[in-house]
Amino acid sequence: MRKKLVAKLFELSQGFYVRYFKQKKQAWGYTRASLLDFPKGTLGHEMGLFLESNGFEVIDKVERHDAYHVLLGFNTRAQDEVALQYLCFGNGKRSKYLFAVIALGSLILPEYIAYYYNCYKMGKQLNCFHSFDYKLLLNQPLDQLRAAICTSTQEHQIKQLCYDH
Repeated sequence: MRKKLVAKLFELSQGFYVRYFKQKKQAWGYTRASLLDFPKGTLGHEMGLFLESNGFEVIDKVERHDAYHVLLGFNTRAQDEVALQYLCFGNGKRSKYLFAVIALGSLILPEYIAYYYNCYKMGKQLNCFHSFDYKLLLNQPLDQLRAAICTSTQEHQIKQLCYDH
C-alpha cells in the first residue's frame, strides 16, 4: 500500500514539477517511437526500449530522468525511483524535487533506508553524470556512456543493488 502511495505521488507530482520547475526548459521533441528509430545499442534506442517495456511515453521536459534509468539500470518500482534520486544526490545533483522525493520516500518506505544509503554512496563514487546534455548523447553507444561514468565493477555493483531490492 505504501509503495502504491509513493507511485501515486510520483504520478501526481509530474505535471506540477514540469509546470513550475521546468517552465524554461525545452522538451526534446521525441516520442517513444522516434527514440526507437535511433541505431540499436545507442542511448536513444535503449531509452525507447525502456519506455516501451514499461508501457510509458516520453514526458516532455523530464526526458533526462529516463536516461538515468537506462544508463544506470534502475527499474521503476517505487523504492527504485527513490533510490535513483539518492544516487543522483550522491553524484552532486541538487533540486527541490530531488529533496522532496528523498524526504517523502524515506518517510514512507523506511525499510529501504540501507538500500538508499548504499545508492547515495555509489553516486559519490561515480564520475559526474547528472550534468550531461543527454539529448546530444542519444546517438552515442550506451556502453561507451556507461564506461565514461563508471567502471565495470561499479556497474555490476549498481545492478546488484537494484536486483537485491
